[in-house]
Amino acid sequence: MILYGFWRSTATWRVRIVLATKGIAYEYRPVNLRREGGGEQHDGAYRALNPMRQVPLLVTEEGGREVRLAQSVAIAEYIEERFPDPPLLPADRLARARVRQIVEIINSGIQPLQNTAVQIHVKDDLGRDDVAWIKTWVGRGLEALEAAVRDTAGAFAVGDALTLADVFIAPQIDFARRFAIDLGPHPTLVRVEAATAGLPAFRDAHALRQIDAPH
Repeated sequence: MILYGFWRSTATWRVRIVLATKGIAYEYRPVNLRREGGGEQHDGAYRALNPMRQVPLLVTEEGGREVRLAQSVAIAEYIEERFPDPPLLPADRLARARVRQIVEIINSGIQPLQNTAVQIHVKDDLGRDDVAWIKTWVGRGLEALEAAVRDTAGAFAVGDALTLADVFIAPQIDFARRFAIDLGPHPTLVRVEAATAGLPAFRDAHALRQIDAPH
Protein backbone atom coordinates (compact mmCIF):
# COMPACT_ATOMS: atom_id res chain seq x y z
CA MET A 1 0.00 0.00 0.00
CA ILE A 2 1.03 3.58 -0.67
CA LEU A 3 -0.40 6.49 1.28
CA TYR A 4 -0.08 9.99 -0.13
CA GLY A 5 -0.56 12.61 2.55
CA PHE A 6 0.60 15.67 4.42
CA TRP A 7 1.94 15.42 7.95
CA ARG A 8 -0.47 17.95 9.45
CA SER A 9 -3.55 17.02 7.42
CA THR A 10 -6.16 15.76 9.88
CA ALA A 11 -7.70 13.64 7.13
CA THR A 12 -4.38 11.92 6.40
CA TRP A 13 -3.78 11.56 10.13
CA ARG A 14 -6.99 9.55 10.51
CA VAL A 15 -5.87 7.06 7.88
CA ARG A 16 -2.44 6.72 9.50
CA ILE A 17 -4.15 5.81 12.78
CA VAL A 18 -6.33 3.19 11.09
CA LEU A 19 -3.36 1.62 9.31
CA ALA A 20 -1.30 1.61 12.51
CA THR A 21 -4.15 0.15 14.56
CA LYS A 22 -4.51 -2.68 12.06
CA GLY A 23 -0.74 -3.22 11.90
CA ILE A 24 -0.63 -2.66 8.15
CA ALA A 25 2.70 -1.78 6.54
CA TYR A 26 2.62 0.92 3.87
CA GLU A 27 4.82 3.35 2.01
CA TYR A 28 4.22 7.00 2.88
CA ARG A 29 4.64 9.61 0.13
CA PRO A 30 4.41 13.21 1.35
CA VAL A 31 2.45 15.83 -0.59
CA ASN A 32 3.37 19.31 0.61
CA LEU A 33 0.11 21.25 0.77
CA ARG A 34 1.93 24.37 1.95
CA ARG A 35 4.75 24.54 -0.59
CA GLU A 36 5.67 28.09 -1.49
CA GLY A 37 4.15 29.09 -4.80
CA GLY A 38 1.37 26.51 -4.58
CA GLY A 39 1.06 23.14 -2.97
CA GLU A 40 2.24 19.91 -4.57
CA GLN A 41 -1.35 18.73 -4.74
CA HIS A 42 -1.78 21.01 -7.76
CA ASP A 43 1.12 19.49 -9.70
CA GLY A 44 0.15 17.54 -12.79
CA ALA A 45 1.51 14.22 -11.55
CA TYR A 46 -0.51 14.24 -8.33
CA ARG A 47 -3.55 15.79 -9.96
CA ALA A 48 -3.61 12.86 -12.37
CA LEU A 49 -3.79 10.50 -9.40
CA ASN A 50 -6.41 12.51 -7.51
CA PRO A 51 -8.31 15.12 -9.52
CA MET A 52 -9.72 16.61 -6.29
CA ARG A 53 -6.15 17.68 -5.45
CA GLN A 54 -6.55 16.65 -1.84
CA VAL A 55 -5.00 14.20 0.59
CA PRO A 56 -5.14 11.44 1.64
CA LEU A 57 -4.91 9.08 -1.29
CA LEU A 58 -4.43 5.35 -0.82
CA VAL A 59 -3.00 3.24 -3.63
CA THR A 60 -3.38 -0.49 -3.20
CA GLU A 61 -4.03 -3.68 -5.14
CA GLU A 62 -7.38 -5.41 -5.34
CA GLY A 63 -8.12 -8.38 -7.56
CA GLY A 64 -4.75 -8.15 -9.27
CA ARG A 65 -5.10 -4.52 -10.32
CA GLU A 66 -4.10 -1.17 -8.90
CA VAL A 67 -6.81 0.72 -7.06
CA ARG A 68 -6.75 4.37 -5.96
CA LEU A 69 -9.00 5.49 -3.13
CA ALA A 70 -9.48 9.08 -1.98
CA GLN A 71 -11.44 10.54 0.99
CA SER A 72 -10.60 9.44 4.50
CA VAL A 73 -13.96 7.91 5.37
CA ALA A 74 -14.00 5.73 2.26
CA ILE A 75 -10.40 4.68 2.91
CA ALA A 76 -11.03 3.92 6.58
CA GLU A 77 -14.10 1.81 5.86
CA TYR A 78 -12.33 -0.03 3.04
CA ILE A 79 -9.46 -0.90 5.38
CA GLU A 80 -11.95 -1.93 8.08
CA GLU A 81 -13.70 -4.32 5.69
CA ARG A 82 -10.51 -5.73 4.20
CA PHE A 83 -8.71 -6.07 7.56
CA PRO A 84 -11.49 -6.55 10.15
CA ASP A 85 -9.21 -7.24 13.14
CA PRO A 86 -9.06 -5.41 15.42
CA PRO A 87 -12.50 -4.01 14.62
CA LEU A 88 -13.05 -0.26 14.52
CA LEU A 89 -16.81 -0.47 13.95
CA PRO A 90 -19.10 -2.02 16.58
CA ALA A 91 -21.10 -5.15 15.92
CA ASP A 92 -24.26 -3.50 17.26
CA ARG A 93 -26.23 -1.69 14.54
CA LEU A 94 -27.14 1.39 16.60
CA ALA A 95 -23.64 1.74 18.03
CA ARG A 96 -22.27 1.52 14.48
CA ALA A 97 -24.60 4.32 13.43
CA ARG A 98 -23.46 6.41 16.40
CA VAL A 99 -19.85 5.96 15.37
CA ARG A 100 -20.66 7.02 11.82
CA GLN A 101 -22.59 10.03 13.11
CA ILE A 102 -19.55 11.23 15.05
CA VAL A 103 -17.29 10.56 12.09
CA GLU A 104 -19.52 12.61 9.79
CA ILE A 105 -19.86 15.52 12.22
CA ILE A 106 -16.09 15.84 11.90
CA ASN A 107 -15.64 14.81 8.28
CA SER A 108 -18.58 16.66 6.74
CA GLY A 109 -19.49 19.27 9.32
CA ILE A 110 -16.16 20.56 10.58
CA GLN A 111 -13.20 19.58 8.41
CA PRO A 112 -14.38 21.09 5.09
CA LEU A 113 -14.52 24.53 6.75
CA GLN A 114 -11.01 24.28 8.18
CA ASN A 115 -8.96 22.62 5.45
CA THR A 116 -5.91 24.20 3.90
CA ALA A 117 -7.62 25.33 0.70
CA VAL A 118 -10.34 27.12 2.66
CA GLN A 119 -7.81 28.78 4.97
CA ILE A 120 -5.89 30.11 1.97
CA HIS A 121 -9.07 31.26 0.21
CA VAL A 122 -10.39 33.11 3.28
CA LYS A 123 -7.07 34.85 3.94
CA ASP A 124 -5.65 35.50 0.47
CA ASP A 125 -8.71 35.73 -1.79
CA LEU A 126 -11.29 37.21 0.58
CA GLY A 127 -8.89 39.20 2.74
CA ARG A 128 -10.53 37.97 5.93
CA ASP A 129 -9.11 36.69 9.21
CA ASP A 130 -8.64 32.97 8.62
CA VAL A 131 -8.01 32.25 12.32
CA ALA A 132 -11.26 33.97 13.32
CA TRP A 133 -13.03 31.96 10.62
CA ILE A 134 -11.63 28.70 12.00
CA LYS A 135 -12.49 29.57 15.60
CA THR A 136 -16.06 30.37 14.61
CA TRP A 137 -16.81 27.31 12.53
CA VAL A 138 -14.68 24.72 14.30
CA GLY A 139 -15.94 26.03 17.62
CA ARG A 140 -19.53 25.56 16.50
CA GLY A 141 -18.76 22.07 15.24
CA LEU A 142 -17.11 21.07 18.50
CA GLU A 143 -20.26 22.06 20.39
CA ALA A 144 -22.25 19.56 18.34
CA LEU A 145 -19.51 16.95 18.62
CA GLU A 146 -19.37 17.27 22.40
CA ALA A 147 -23.13 16.80 22.63
CA ALA A 148 -23.01 13.70 20.44
CA VAL A 149 -20.11 12.09 22.29
CA ARG A 150 -21.53 12.94 25.71
CA ASP A 151 -24.48 10.68 24.88
CA THR A 152 -22.38 7.70 23.78
CA ALA A 153 -19.07 7.78 25.64
CA GLY A 154 -17.72 5.08 27.88
CA ALA A 155 -13.98 4.63 28.12
CA PHE A 156 -13.89 5.80 24.50
CA ALA A 157 -16.21 7.85 22.31
CA VAL A 158 -18.80 5.12 21.76
CA GLY A 159 -18.76 2.69 24.65
CA ASP A 160 -15.63 1.05 25.99
CA ALA A 161 -13.98 -0.11 22.76
CA LEU A 162 -11.86 1.90 20.36
CA THR A 163 -13.73 2.85 17.17
CA LEU A 164 -13.42 5.09 14.15
CA ALA A 165 -15.06 7.81 16.24
CA ASP A 166 -11.90 8.01 18.37
CA VAL A 167 -9.73 7.87 15.27
CA PHE A 168 -11.43 11.00 13.92
CA ILE A 169 -11.65 12.85 17.24
CA ALA A 170 -7.93 12.74 18.11
CA PRO A 171 -6.61 14.77 15.12
CA GLN A 172 -9.55 17.18 15.41
CA ILE A 173 -8.72 18.00 19.03
CA ASP A 174 -5.09 18.54 18.09
CA PHE A 175 -6.23 20.96 15.38
CA ALA A 176 -8.39 22.83 17.89
CA ARG A 177 -5.46 23.19 20.28
CA ARG A 178 -3.24 24.46 17.47
CA PHE A 179 -5.67 27.31 16.86
CA ALA A 180 -6.15 27.99 20.57
CA ILE A 181 -9.82 27.03 20.54
CA ASP A 182 -11.17 26.82 24.09
CA LEU A 183 -11.73 23.17 24.94
CA GLY A 184 -13.08 23.91 28.41
CA PRO A 185 -16.69 23.48 27.28
CA HIS A 186 -15.85 20.08 25.78
CA PRO A 187 -14.69 17.85 28.67
CA THR A 188 -15.94 14.63 27.10
CA LEU A 189 -13.93 15.20 23.93
CA VAL A 190 -10.82 16.03 25.96
CA ARG A 191 -11.24 12.88 28.07
CA VAL A 192 -11.75 10.66 25.04
CA GLU A 193 -8.74 12.15 23.25
CA ALA A 194 -6.61 11.61 26.36
CA ALA A 195 -7.67 7.95 26.44
CA THR A 196 -6.20 7.45 22.97
CA ALA A 197 -3.03 9.51 23.41
CA GLY A 198 -1.04 6.70 24.99
CA LEU A 199 -2.00 4.02 22.48
CA PRO A 200 0.96 2.99 20.27
CA ALA A 201 -1.00 3.41 17.01
CA PHE A 202 -2.00 6.95 17.95
CA ARG A 203 1.54 7.84 19.01
CA ASP A 204 3.04 6.45 15.80
CA ALA A 205 0.48 8.25 13.62
CA HIS A 206 0.93 11.62 15.32
CA ALA A 207 1.65 14.47 12.92
CA LEU A 208 4.93 15.42 14.57
CA ARG A 209 6.34 11.90 14.08
CA GLN A 210 5.95 11.93 10.29
CA ILE A 211 8.90 12.15 7.91
CA ASP A 212 7.63 15.37 6.34
CA ALA A 213 7.05 17.15 9.66
CA PRO A 214 9.49 19.99 10.49
CA HIS A 215 12.35 18.73 12.64
